[in-house]
Amino acid sequence: MRVISEISDLREVRRTWQNNGKVIAFVPTMGNLHQGHLNLVREAKNHADIVVVSIFVNPMQFGPDEDLDAYPKTIENDKRLLEELSVEALFLPHASDIYARGLEQQTFVEVPGISYMICGASRPGHFRGVATIVCKLFNMVQPNLAFFGEKDFQQLQVIKAMVTDLSMNLEVFGVPTTREDDGLAMSSRNQYLKEEERKLAPTLYVKMQSMVKQITDGRRDFNRLTEEYKTQLAELGFSPDYLEIRNDETLLQPGHEDKGLVLLAAAFLGKTRLIDNIQFNL
Repeated sequence: MRVISEISDLREVRRTWQNNGKVIAFVPTMGNLHQGHLNLVREAKNHADIVVVSIFVNPMQFGPDEDLDAYPKTIENDKRLLEELSVEALFLPHASDIYARGLEQQTFVEVPGISYMICGASRPGHFRGVATIVCKLFNMVQPNLAFFGEKDFQQLQVIKAMVTDLSMNLEVFGVPTTREDDGLAMSSRNQYLKEEERKLAPTLYVKMQSMVKQITDGRRDFNRLTEEYKTQLAELGFSPDYLEIRNDETLLQPGHEDKGLVLLAAAFLGKTRLIDNIQFNL
Protein backbone atom coordinates (compact mmCIF):
# COMPACT_ATOMS: atom_id res chain seq x y z
CA MET A 1 0.00 0.00 0.00
CA ARG A 2 1.33 3.39 -0.97
CA VAL A 3 1.09 6.02 1.76
CA ILE A 4 0.90 9.43 0.10
CA SER A 5 0.79 12.84 1.74
CA GLU A 6 1.76 15.21 -1.06
CA ILE A 7 -0.92 16.20 -3.56
CA SER A 8 1.64 16.26 -6.37
CA ASP A 9 2.64 12.64 -5.62
CA LEU A 10 -1.02 11.59 -5.57
CA ARG A 11 -1.64 13.21 -8.94
CA GLU A 12 1.42 11.56 -10.46
CA VAL A 13 0.36 8.06 -9.44
CA ARG A 14 -3.23 8.87 -10.38
CA ARG A 15 -2.03 9.76 -13.89
CA THR A 16 -0.31 6.37 -14.19
CA TRP A 17 -3.47 4.53 -13.17
CA GLN A 18 -5.53 6.55 -15.61
CA ASN A 19 -3.10 5.92 -18.48
CA ASN A 20 -3.37 2.20 -17.75
CA GLY A 21 -7.15 2.34 -17.98
CA LYS A 22 -7.78 1.59 -14.30
CA VAL A 23 -11.13 2.32 -12.62
CA ILE A 24 -10.42 4.23 -9.39
CA ALA A 25 -12.64 4.10 -6.31
CA PHE A 26 -12.31 6.47 -3.37
CA VAL A 27 -13.32 6.09 0.29
CA PRO A 28 -12.85 9.30 2.31
CA THR A 29 -12.64 8.83 6.09
CA MET A 30 -11.59 10.61 9.26
CA GLY A 31 -9.72 7.51 10.46
CA ASN A 32 -10.22 5.44 13.61
CA LEU A 33 -11.43 2.77 11.23
CA HIS A 34 -14.02 0.14 12.18
CA GLN A 35 -15.86 -2.58 10.25
CA GLY A 36 -18.24 -0.01 8.78
CA HIS A 37 -15.32 1.74 7.08
CA LEU A 38 -13.83 -1.57 6.01
CA ASN A 39 -17.11 -2.61 4.43
CA LEU A 40 -16.94 0.57 2.34
CA VAL A 41 -13.50 -0.51 1.19
CA ARG A 42 -14.71 -4.03 0.41
CA GLU A 43 -17.59 -2.65 -1.64
CA ALA A 44 -15.23 -0.29 -3.46
CA LYS A 45 -12.96 -3.21 -4.35
CA ASN A 46 -15.95 -5.01 -5.86
CA HIS A 47 -16.40 -2.14 -8.33
CA ALA A 48 -12.92 -0.87 -9.13
CA ASP A 49 -9.34 -1.80 -10.02
CA ILE A 50 -7.78 0.69 -7.61
CA VAL A 51 -9.01 1.79 -4.18
CA VAL A 52 -7.78 4.99 -2.54
CA VAL A 53 -8.68 5.68 1.10
CA SER A 54 -8.08 9.07 2.68
CA ILE A 55 -7.76 9.90 6.37
CA PHE A 56 -8.22 13.53 7.34
CA VAL A 57 -9.95 14.88 10.44
CA ASN A 58 -11.63 17.90 8.91
CA PRO A 59 -11.82 20.90 11.25
CA MET A 60 -14.25 22.73 8.99
CA GLN A 61 -17.12 20.36 9.80
CA PHE A 62 -16.78 20.59 13.59
CA GLY A 63 -18.64 23.20 15.62
CA PRO A 64 -16.92 25.27 18.35
CA ASP A 65 -18.17 23.00 21.16
CA GLU A 66 -17.70 19.67 19.36
CA ASP A 67 -15.05 16.97 19.72
CA LEU A 68 -12.39 17.96 17.16
CA ASP A 69 -9.46 17.83 19.61
CA ALA A 70 -10.67 14.60 21.20
CA TYR A 71 -11.56 12.81 17.96
CA PRO A 72 -9.76 9.44 18.17
CA LYS A 73 -6.65 8.98 16.05
CA THR A 74 -5.37 5.44 15.45
CA ILE A 75 -3.29 5.84 12.32
CA GLU A 76 -0.97 2.82 12.72
CA ASN A 77 -3.88 0.45 13.30
CA ASP A 78 -5.76 2.07 10.41
CA LYS A 79 -2.80 1.41 8.12
CA ARG A 80 -2.67 -2.23 9.20
CA LEU A 81 -6.38 -2.76 8.53
CA LEU A 82 -6.15 -1.19 5.07
CA GLU A 83 -3.07 -3.21 4.18
CA GLU A 84 -4.94 -6.40 5.12
CA LEU A 85 -7.60 -5.42 2.56
CA SER A 86 -4.93 -4.77 -0.11
CA VAL A 87 -5.84 -1.12 -0.52
CA GLU A 88 -3.62 0.40 -3.21
CA ALA A 89 -3.15 3.85 -1.67
CA LEU A 90 -3.72 5.70 1.59
CA PHE A 91 -3.85 9.48 1.22
CA LEU A 92 -2.87 11.41 4.36
CA PRO A 93 -3.00 15.07 3.31
CA HIS A 94 -1.43 17.82 5.38
CA ALA A 95 -3.87 20.29 6.94
CA SER A 96 -1.60 23.06 5.65
CA ASP A 97 -2.21 21.86 2.09
CA ILE A 98 -5.95 21.38 2.55
CA TYR A 99 -6.50 24.82 4.10
CA ALA A 100 -3.46 26.73 2.90
CA ARG A 101 -4.99 30.15 3.63
CA GLY A 102 -6.67 29.09 6.86
CA LEU A 103 -10.30 28.27 7.54
CA GLU A 104 -11.43 31.89 7.62
CA GLN A 105 -10.18 32.51 4.07
CA GLN A 106 -11.14 29.15 2.60
CA THR A 107 -13.42 29.07 -0.42
CA PHE A 108 -16.33 26.86 0.52
CA VAL A 109 -18.97 24.68 -1.13
CA GLU A 110 -22.49 24.71 0.25
CA VAL A 111 -25.51 22.75 -0.98
CA PRO A 112 -28.54 24.96 -0.23
CA GLY A 113 -31.73 23.70 1.34
CA ILE A 114 -30.79 20.15 2.25
CA SER A 115 -27.76 21.37 4.26
CA TYR A 116 -29.83 23.52 6.60
CA MET A 117 -32.47 21.05 7.80
CA ILE A 118 -32.48 18.21 10.35
CA CYS A 119 -28.82 17.59 11.26
CA GLY A 120 -27.84 20.84 9.57
CA ALA A 121 -30.20 22.76 11.84
CA SER A 122 -28.59 21.18 14.90
CA ARG A 123 -25.04 21.67 13.62
CA PRO A 124 -24.92 24.95 11.65
CA GLY A 125 -22.12 24.95 9.07
CA HIS A 126 -21.49 21.22 9.40
CA PHE A 127 -22.54 20.29 5.89
CA ARG A 128 -20.67 23.27 4.44
CA GLY A 129 -17.56 21.73 5.96
CA VAL A 130 -18.44 18.27 4.65
CA ALA A 131 -19.20 19.46 1.12
CA THR A 132 -16.05 21.58 0.97
CA ILE A 133 -13.66 18.85 2.09
CA VAL A 134 -15.29 16.17 -0.08
CA CYS A 135 -15.17 18.48 -3.10
CA LYS A 136 -11.48 19.19 -2.47
CA LEU A 137 -10.68 15.50 -2.03
CA PHE A 138 -12.58 14.64 -5.20
CA ASN A 139 -10.47 17.23 -7.04
CA MET A 140 -7.26 15.74 -5.62
CA VAL A 141 -8.03 12.03 -6.09
CA GLN A 142 -10.19 12.40 -9.23
CA PRO A 143 -11.93 9.04 -8.69
CA ASN A 144 -14.40 7.35 -11.00
CA LEU A 145 -16.43 6.09 -8.03
CA ALA A 146 -16.83 7.17 -4.40
CA PHE A 147 -18.31 5.23 -1.48
CA PHE A 148 -20.07 6.55 1.63
CA GLY A 149 -21.97 4.89 4.46
CA GLU A 150 -25.73 5.24 4.65
CA LYS A 151 -25.53 5.73 8.42
CA ASP A 152 -24.77 9.38 7.62
CA PHE A 153 -27.83 9.48 5.40
CA GLN A 154 -28.21 13.24 5.13
CA GLN A 155 -24.51 13.63 4.40
CA LEU A 156 -24.86 11.14 1.55
CA GLN A 157 -27.73 13.14 0.06
CA VAL A 158 -25.73 16.38 0.37
CA ILE A 159 -22.78 14.82 -1.46
CA LYS A 160 -24.98 13.37 -4.20
CA ALA A 161 -26.59 16.78 -4.73
CA MET A 162 -23.19 18.47 -4.87
CA VAL A 163 -21.91 15.99 -7.46
CA THR A 164 -25.00 16.57 -9.61
CA ASP A 165 -25.04 20.37 -9.20
CA LEU A 166 -21.33 20.79 -9.98
CA SER A 167 -21.40 18.31 -12.90
CA MET A 168 -18.70 16.14 -11.36
CA ASN A 169 -17.62 13.18 -13.43
CA LEU A 170 -17.98 10.41 -10.86
CA GLU A 171 -20.59 8.08 -9.39
CA VAL A 172 -21.47 8.12 -5.69
CA PHE A 173 -22.49 4.87 -3.96
CA GLY A 174 -24.24 4.53 -0.61
CA VAL A 175 -23.37 1.43 1.40
CA PRO A 176 -25.80 0.04 4.03
CA THR A 177 -25.11 0.77 7.68
CA THR A 178 -22.90 -1.75 9.47
CA ARG A 179 -24.25 -2.67 12.90
CA GLU A 180 -22.96 -4.31 16.04
CA ASP A 181 -24.53 -7.64 17.01
CA ASP A 182 -27.01 -5.78 19.24
CA GLY A 183 -28.09 -3.44 16.44
CA LEU A 184 -26.13 -0.31 17.33
CA ALA A 185 -24.89 1.47 14.22
CA MET A 186 -21.10 1.35 14.15
CA SER A 187 -19.42 4.70 14.73
CA SER A 188 -16.02 5.91 15.86
CA ARG A 189 -17.80 7.93 18.53
CA ASN A 190 -19.31 4.81 20.14
CA GLN A 191 -16.09 4.41 22.12
CA TYR A 192 -17.00 7.57 24.04
CA LEU A 193 -19.94 5.72 25.61
CA LYS A 194 -19.61 4.69 29.23
CA GLU A 195 -20.42 1.07 30.10
CA GLU A 196 -24.05 1.69 31.07
CA GLU A 197 -24.58 4.04 28.13
CA ARG A 198 -23.25 1.37 25.76
CA LYS A 199 -25.80 -1.11 27.11
CA LEU A 200 -28.60 1.39 26.53
CA ALA A 201 -27.44 2.69 23.14
CA PRO A 202 -29.01 -0.08 20.95
CA THR A 203 -32.43 0.89 22.31
CA LEU A 204 -32.42 3.86 19.93
CA TYR A 205 -32.55 1.50 16.95
CA VAL A 206 -35.13 -0.73 18.68
CA LYS A 207 -37.43 2.27 19.18
CA MET A 208 -36.91 3.36 15.58
CA GLN A 209 -37.87 -0.11 14.35
CA SER A 210 -41.01 0.10 16.45
CA MET A 211 -41.89 3.47 14.90
CA VAL A 212 -41.41 2.15 11.38
CA LYS A 213 -43.63 -0.86 12.13
CA GLN A 214 -46.42 1.43 13.32
CA ILE A 215 -46.14 3.46 10.13
CA THR A 216 -46.06 0.47 7.79
CA ASP A 217 -49.03 -0.96 9.72
CA GLY A 218 -50.99 2.15 8.76
CA ARG A 219 -50.34 4.91 11.27
CA ARG A 220 -50.06 8.34 9.61
CA ASP A 221 -50.11 10.93 12.43
CA PHE A 222 -46.37 11.41 12.09
CA ASN A 223 -46.04 14.47 14.33
CA ARG A 224 -47.79 12.83 17.26
CA LEU A 225 -45.89 9.60 16.68
CA THR A 226 -42.49 11.28 16.77
CA GLU A 227 -43.39 13.23 19.92
CA GLU A 228 -44.47 9.99 21.61
CA TYR A 229 -41.17 8.31 20.80
CA LYS A 230 -39.09 11.34 21.79
CA THR A 231 -40.77 11.13 25.18
CA GLN A 232 -40.06 7.40 25.41
CA LEU A 233 -36.40 7.94 24.55
CA ALA A 234 -36.10 10.74 27.10
CA GLU A 235 -37.62 8.53 29.79
CA LEU A 236 -35.01 5.87 29.01
CA GLY A 237 -32.14 8.33 29.47
CA PHE A 238 -31.56 9.68 25.95
CA SER A 239 -31.57 13.38 25.11
CA PRO A 240 -33.24 13.40 21.67
CA ASP A 241 -31.84 15.93 19.21
CA TYR A 242 -34.27 15.11 16.41
CA LEU A 243 -36.58 12.35 15.26
CA GLU A 244 -37.87 12.98 11.75
CA ILE A 245 -39.83 11.13 9.07
CA ARG A 246 -38.88 12.46 5.64
CA ASN A 247 -38.98 11.74 1.92
CA ASP A 248 -35.94 9.53 1.31
CA GLU A 249 -34.71 11.56 -1.67
CA THR A 250 -35.50 15.20 -0.94
CA LEU A 251 -35.54 14.94 2.89
CA LEU A 252 -38.60 17.18 2.83
CA GLN A 253 -41.71 16.48 4.88
CA PRO A 254 -43.50 13.57 3.19
CA GLY A 255 -46.60 14.23 1.13
CA HIS A 256 -49.60 11.95 0.75
CA GLU A 257 -48.22 10.46 -2.46
CA ASP A 258 -44.73 9.74 -1.13
CA LYS A 259 -43.88 6.06 -0.85
CA GLY A 260 -40.15 6.05 -0.11
CA LEU A 261 -39.48 7.39 3.38
CA VAL A 262 -36.64 7.55 5.86
CA LEU A 263 -36.73 7.83 9.63
CA LEU A 264 -33.80 9.93 10.83
CA ALA A 265 -32.71 10.14 14.46
CA ALA A 266 -30.04 11.78 16.57
CA ALA A 267 -29.86 11.53 20.35
CA PHE A 268 -27.30 12.12 23.05
CA LEU A 269 -26.32 9.56 25.65
CA GLY A 270 -24.26 11.53 28.09
CA LYS A 271 -21.85 13.50 25.90
CA THR A 272 -22.03 11.05 22.97
CA ARG A 273 -24.22 11.93 20.01
CA LEU A 274 -25.69 8.89 18.24
CA ILE A 275 -27.23 9.05 14.79
CA ASP A 276 -29.17 6.42 12.87
CA ASN A 277 -31.77 6.01 10.15
CA ILE A 278 -34.12 3.46 8.64
CA GLN A 279 -35.30 3.62 5.04
CA PHE A 280 -38.67 2.06 4.28
CA ASN A 281 -41.54 2.05 1.80
CA LEU A 282 -45.25 2.51 2.35
